[in-house]
Amino acid sequence: MTDWIKLSATLLFCIGLIIQTIAVATSEHEDEEYYLALGGRAYDNWMNLIDKKERKQRGLSIQEFHHNHPLYPAAGKKRGLTTWRCKECHGWDYLGNQGAYGSGSHYTGIKGIRDMQGASHDSIAAIIRGDSHGYDQRMIDDDTLSALALFISRGQVDMNAYIDRDTGKAKGTPGKGKPLYNSLCAICHGTKGRKINFKTFNKPEFVGTVANRNPWEVLHKIRNGHPGEQMISVLALNIQQQVDILRYSQELPKQ
Repeated sequence: MTDWIKLSATLLFCIGLIIQTIAVATSEHEDEEYYLALGGRAYDNWMNLIDKKERKQRGLSIQEFHHNHPLYPAAGKKRGLTTWRCKECHGWDYLGNQGAYGSGSHYTGIKGIRDMQGASHDSIAAIIRGDSHGYDQRMIDDDTLSALALFISRGQVDMNAYIDRDTGKAKGTPGKGKPLYNSLCAICHGTKGRKINFKTFNKPEFVGTVANRNPWEVLHKIRNGHPGEQMISVLALNIQQQVDILRYSQELPKQ
């Protein structure tokens, strides 16, 4: 009987440890979809996540970014604040010089972030905060930093699996994407994707324009939203449904 009591106590102790471990693991990623999307928007344009009032409180001014990011190559064609965006060097497809930014006006020669998928949040955050990247708490606060690290570790997708590298066509079904687009996106963008003009009257740019020219950007924004705007994230949908939305968007008018 004594041995049975000891065994029972040991089992209860082990079960307690397992339950505690599960609880910690759950709380570590509580509200994960929210923070993944926030991190994706920070990767897109962290500055646009900070409104003017908050910038003033932080002592942060856009004017101080008239110089290029220290890691941005001198041969690069972009200047100023744009060079401080994560996507500007690492790409919308997260492949850097091995992806869509392997040539053209966005070329930097800098590698992507695919190798960081699955890395610990602490190691990613340390790189972002480190001397080379140099993003301090005025720029990216700790909460947003945690979200950005989570996105880099767990929020990336293999863009080549869902977008044809040569043609730019999304590997989805327009007919399946249409009802999703009309119920989630059309309220702001219109059923034809022309309700919001991203550029100018003389040189308009609509959903269909961008979806065909830069499908990697559009899939990133479908998944994570647009920084500083009331655009929803659809991470609650599965990846194929997200790609179906992109594929339907490519059928919308370009002009």
